Amino acid sequence: MDTLEKAADYAHDAADKVADATHYAAKALNEKGEQWLDAEQKLLKDCRAYIRDNPITSLAIVLAAGFVLGRLLNGR
Repeated sequence: MDTLEKAADYAHDAADKVADATHYAAKALNEKGEQWLDAEQKLLKDCRAYIRDNPITSLAIVLAAGFVLGRLLNGR
């Protein structure tokens, strides 16, 4: 086997390793994305339930948060 064939074999091996690593990373990211979507849906469900069960408190929280954000963004 000459040097060119060895270099080609090393390049193919390296490309296979990169492809395997990329596949593993994509799979891990996909699983993490699904976990984030599930967490988002649970949080949204919990928020809706809290607002439904505590409408006055929820309104007070929103008004207070709006006031604070308005003051912060207004620079005063």
